[in-house]
Amino acid sequence: MLIKEIMTTRVATVSMDDRLNVIKEIFEQAHFRHLLVLEEDVLVGVISDRDLLRALSPYLGTEAQMNRDTETLNRRAHQIMSRQPVTIAPDRPLQEAASMMLAQHVSCLPVLENGALVGILSWKDLLRVMQEWTPA
Repeated sequence: MLIKEIMTTRVATVSMDDRLNVIKEIFEQAHFRHLLVLEEDVLVGVISDRDLLRALSPYLGTEAQMNRDTETLNRRAHQIMSRQPVTIAPDRPLQEAASMMLAQHVSCLPVLENGALVGILSWKDLLRVMQEWTPA
């Protein structure tokens, strides 16, 4: 089975200068765990929900919240993104993707075709295939 058969093609993206309050809203509204960061249609980074949680003050939304805590929402995507993301092509086999994810310690692979973003593959996509798989 190939990556293009199971990858998610509707990919949420942000720009390098988007503020964390925007990114936080996207994660709260959607049911995914990764945002891809584009600069002039070129993939430059990945932000996971965990990256965002590490970047925000733990006191946001609590009685202990202060101005410095809310200021963390004004940081920019480029300040917290993982740079030089590990990518894969859509015509590669799922086994290769799983091996790459394990070896590189990443939970998603942006899918690029001729340098253009065409999708994303996450560990959830791989698990979904395994759940439906029946041995021959």
